[in-house]
Amino acid sequence: MGQLENIQVFIRIVEAGGIGKAAEQMDLAKSAVSRRLAELESKLGAQLLQRTTRRLNLTEAGKFYYERAIKLLESVDEMNDFGEMEGGEVEGVLRLSVPMSFGLTHLSSALEVFSALHPKLHLQIDFSDRQVDMIAEGLDLALRISELQDSSMQARKIVPIQFALLASPEYLKQYGVPKHHNDLQNHQQLRYGNGSEDRWRLVDPEGRKVNIHLSGKMSANNGDFLCKMAINGHGLVMLPTFIAWQALRSGALVKVLPEYKITSIAAYAVYPQNRFLPKKSRVLIDFLVDYFKDNIYWDKN
Repeated sequence: MGQLENIQVFIRIVEAGGIGKAAEQMDLAKSAVSRRLAELESKLGAQLLQRTTRRLNLTEAGKFYYERAIKLLESVDEMNDFGEMEGGEVEGVLRLSVPMSFGLTHLSSALEVFSALHPKLHLQIDFSDRQVDMIAEGLDLALRISELQDSSMQARKIVPIQFALLASPEYLKQYGVPKHHNDLQNHQQLRYGNGSEDRWRLVDPEGRKVNIHLSGKMSANNGDFLCKMAINGHGLVMLPTFIAWQALRSGALVKVLPEYKITSIAAYAVYPQNRFLPKKSRVLIDFLVDYFKDNIYWDKN
């Protein structure tokens, strides 16, 4: 293995936080990763990492070398992409993280089409709702549904995400239809997340912002589960329409206080701010923007 490949291994060890994790991400034996680090240090005549029983720490030489190694590999990636600008197939491995519900229900078909268009590109997809550390986990891209407060990331909007306040007709028949936002306090509320989200934020017909403090007996970190609970009459729920769309069309759920507005957010493709964006990532982002441009079918009546 050449020095450039050993540099790649060194960067992955640093960003993964250890040799074992780096080996797992690179699909290499732990002993092979250790050996390649040793080869690099031997060639440089300097120790790059201090090894303890629990973690690896960069030495002063390691910090200096890491900063320049990142710039070197970005330049190599940029030069490799230059040769593909006038056509050429996209190939290699593209590692991405996507949210569970949106990924399985709506992104799967898009990625199937994308994969057929680029048969030499291997997709490694992590379906998860957790907030991943892209650099530490060796990811090229992540799709995030949020208001994007992480300034360390660059982002491109893929598709808008709308929300609705919902309940089943049976629940409303039993407990009454809310006529005003104050009525919501008298109902069971199904909460998304781990309990940290303690309010619903609405805008009334006069344009005033109102907060509904939540006190429901059930919360979950999965919107599909909460959708089922709402269908089965366990309370009101605020969900993205990409989860509730089929229940809305079938009448299993209906909108509550439809004259009130709920702030929309978006699904974004995000990537580290200070990294060169390889062609494989750019191609996927462009594809997703175009794919969903006129295809937000879950919001169509």
